[in-house]
Amino acid sequence: MPNRERKNIRAGLKVAIVLKQDQRTGKRTVGIVKDLLTNSNFHPHGIKVRLTDGQVGRVQEILEKEEN
Repeated sequence: MPNRERKNIRAGLKVAIVLKQDQRTGKRTVGIVKDLLTNSNFHPHGIKVRLTDGQVGRVQEILEKEEN
């Protein structure tokens, strides 16, 4: 799963994340990655990121490659 490996996620990617308060429902939020918050190379629940709008969650899916 590419969303679980840090090397596949970088600033500028469009991703779908699950916010902490949405973990039970699995509701996804779409946005652009600003910062990576997980320091390890792999995380079983997805890499934690901060979106450009300030929301924080774990990446569930990479939707698009970097925007130019």
